[in-house]
Amino acid sequence: MDAFYASVELLRYPELRGQPVVVGGRRAHEPELLPDGTRKFALLRDYAGRGVITTSTYEARALGVFSAMGTMKAAKLAPDAVLLPADFEQYTKYSRLFKSAVREIAPLIENRGIDEIYIDLTDVVERECAAAQESEGNSADDDPHAGVIAVARRIKQAVKDATGLSCSIGVTPNKLLSKIASELDKPDGLTIVTYADIRERIWPLPAKRINGIGPKAAAKLETLGIRTIGDLAAMDPLRLVDEFGANYGAWLHEAAHGRDEREVVTHSEPKSISCETTFERDLHARTDRAELGAILTRLCERLAGSLERKGYAARTIAVKLRFDDFRIVTRAHTLANAAITAQDIRRAAGQCLKKCPLEKRLRLIGVRADKLLPIDELPAPDGNLGAPEEEQLTLPLAG
Repeated sequence: MDAFYASVELLRYPELRGQPVVVGGRRAHEPELLPDGTRKFALLRDYAGRGVITTSTYEARALGVFSAMGTMKAAKLAPDAVLLPADFEQYTKYSRLFKSAVREIAPLIENRGIDEIYIDLTDVVERECAAAQESEGNSADDDPHAGVIAVARRIKQAVKDATGLSCSIGVTPNKLLSKIASELDKPDGLTIVTYADIRERIWPLPAKRINGIGPKAAAKLETLGIRTIGDLAAMDPLRLVDEFGANYGAWLHEAAHGRDEREVVTHSEPKSISCETTFERDLHARTDRAELGAILTRLCERLAGSLERKGYAARTIAVKLRFDDFRIVTRAHTLANAAITAQDIRRAAGQCLKKCPLEKRLRLIGVRADKLLPIDELPAPDGNLGAPEEEQLTLPLAG
């Protein structure tokens, strides 16, 4: 999906189309409705805090503002950009809508997050081509990509009809190339890359465009004089193994040549589900107990919603804390019966907090569900944690 969160917000605020807009503010940045019916939006120039940008429109990206950038840094680059709070409930709704629309045409889908999927189009395209030849008598001299282009356009239109949003599709022989191709012609792109196109379309790209080459690997490749995917493809595979190890070095060589044997996986069991938030200012368990308690409760509610949508319960709940000195502490609590509701998760999170040192101020808090079980496979309950109670955030405290 194209600039997904920002595009969903533009459906709600169409007057912002064509303007630099960033998503990442908090509820305090909700637009103000003026007496004349227009809305007054918060601007980046007025932001103070240490949040990060969740996403940005293409107009904001043209000014250098991208996701995961610090909001204060973004404000220096684009002070007049509009700042909107994130609304994950809406993004989840539109995620379900676009995936459902695609599934009506091509049911073999691998879910890769809220705004991205892989699709196996093999059978769909074969049926499309067979139907076209039968009805129109297409000859072998016709465009060999006509069938896949027709299917891809149907998918794009179905997504547009269901959501009002645009998407970009990369059609290639495998997942690795499709990930790259889908980003070549954004927004609203439709890009076909075959193995014959790799030299011209893929090799000139920076090596870091390969999904799986992170910042550290990209930096090391740079020291070896490898800047593009073509440079990587020309590298002696034995040298790559020497520099990066047997598995990763061999994978780098294969990826640079566009080879990827992974299938589209239509179902996989998640290992964990988590929610976390970074505070605008450091908070203390004693002086900011009420605010921290409310934040923790909201995180537990979000986590419970994610579990419900995915159809899971959790045997273990963990709490993650990052302190003002950037030290991270994680504590977990395993339940007699799996947690399903926000109340279950909140009580377990409280048990975790009792094991945490809370004498320092906090920058971040998160809640994670582990040891997931499908809800329809839960055993009959044999006990519980007791009646709901509000956990205190002030235990234990130094001094």
